Amino acid sequence: MEPQPTGPAAAHAIETVFRLESPRVVAGVARIVRDVGIAEELTQDALVAALERWPRDGVPDNPGAWLMATARHRAVDLIRRRETYARKLAEVGRDLDTALPPHESADPDDIDDDLLRLVFTTCHPVLSGDARTALTLRLLGGLTTAEIARAQLVPEPTIAQRIVRAKRTLATRNVPFEVPYGPDREARLGSVLDVIYLIFNEGYAATAGDDLLRPGLCEDALRLARLLSALMPKEPEVHALTALLEFQASRTAARTAPDGTPVLLRDQNRRRWNRMLIARGVHALGRADATATGAPGRYALQATIAACHAHAYTYEETDWAAIATLYGLLAARAPSPVVELNRAVAVSMVQGPAAALEIVDRLAAEPALRGYHLLPAVRADLLSRLDRMPEAQAEFERAAALARNARERELLLRRATAEHI
Repeated sequence: MEPQPTGPAAAHAIETVFRLESPRVVAGVARIVRDVGIAEELTQDALVAALERWPRDGVPDNPGAWLMATARHRAVDLIRRRETYARKLAEVGRDLDTALPPHESADPDDIDDDLLRLVFTTCHPVLSGDARTALTLRLLGGLTTAEIARAQLVPEPTIAQRIVRAKRTLATRNVPFEVPYGPDREARLGSVLDVIYLIFNEGYAATAGDDLLRPGLCEDALRLARLLSALMPKEPEVHALTALLEFQASRTAARTAPDGTPVLLRDQNRRRWNRMLIARGVHALGRADATATGAPGRYALQATIAACHAHAYTYEETDWAAIATLYGLLAARAPSPVVELNRAVAVSMVQGPAAALEIVDRLAAEPALRGYHLLPAVRADLLSRLDRMPEAQAEFERAAALARNARERELLLRRATAEHI
């Protein structure tokens, strides 16, 4: 057996493992204590224990299991110390000696997945949309308060307050840690889909840090989407979201070079796209179409756009006209400056960069895009294609200054240098 890291190497391993494993640990502990705030505190306690022991003793063979066992043990101790332990034991009927989860209903619509329970809990309607987003990125995305603040373009104290209030609200309102049934499930579904998409996007293009990708988050989000598809087979947007994530995940291997450098869509080796995931996406999109009864929803439109890319074996074969039309429909269905920015990219491939630049310049005044690095990045690319090199260089540099992910920033600076040359 290879020696496990100790000292500074162990400290780095702890940070990496905790980012990967904390959502599962929080979810597993929340199932015991029925309080996401307390579950996060106990997970943090497990991290402190790891920081004390791993640098001295070495990283365990299965660090995720070690964190889970430590946090669960602390949860059991906490419940034993409560004066209401006997009542709690009678209510939930669990054996705290082994920390087994409570007995679950045999209802065929039930599902035994702690992460999915955590998603539905953080999406409870007692929380505002902003609070759900912040709490989700914290508990399931593993982001720090500072990273969430940068991602949401709001002050850090505001995010900290949202997270604290959200956890307090869930506790004081006695929100059950469960996947609800019937109308309650349907009422929360839209928020749950948004949360799963949010988790996937954070893994697909990390908001901050040294790596572009966080594959573990993509895998968790895709697994949750697949679970929902099985749980709610008659919901077209569930299948559409699953299709979208399958298509997006299929490109993962081609999105970075061996050294971690991002690879632009036009330069990706499409032979590295995962054809099995593409086939799964096609199947899921077919299920979405088969169950739809009206106009396509926003995830169906996004999945269809992703399918257009997936079906093109080269960048030149991409049906940009169809993509531009679909983005127009998406902009009407779910208006958003980001959707309009994506539409501009498609328009540039159909009508030319000058037509797209007009769209992008109109977006410059959008408050939601203030500080959004992709706005100057797209503008720089369009200026470059119009041979307006000094302007393109300045926009690439501005985009790099706004980028919070180190890999994206490096790519934008290289492109700025290339325009200067």
